Amino acid sequence: MDNIPKISESEWEVMKLLWKTSPLTSEKIIDSLSDKMNWSKQTIKTFITRLIKKEAIYFEKCGRVYNYYPLISQNECIKSENESFLKKVYDGALGILFSKFLEEENLSIDEIKELENILKDKKEKSSSKKL
Repeated sequence: MDNIPKISESEWEVMKLLWKTSPLTSEKIIDSLSDKMNWSKQTIKTFITRLIKKEAIYFEKCGRVYNYYPLISQNECIKSENESFLKKVYDGALGILFSKFLEEENLSIDEIKELENILKDKKEKSSSKKL
């Protein structure tokens, strides 16, 4: 995950649009975010430029229009952000993260069952690798 660029919270908003629908023109990105985030046209253009420099997005020029595409997937970015957070806050200790989360969050029965199923699947996969 070393090749995933660090994306700011504001840049994530641009990325979310592109992950949802690609390609998008700069005009469509600006229209969506200027209303939603109350950002100026120039601010949004700055975020687009930063993302190009970080190689998170690219563009194709079609006449006078620029179409923007993501170069990295949403899953790759989420995984990278999760790893960064885990290292920064919990020194990489995943067990402590989950313990804190489970202690502090109110979970529904369905959410608890879903977590139990995930852990059960992980345990089975881990056991089968040892064989």
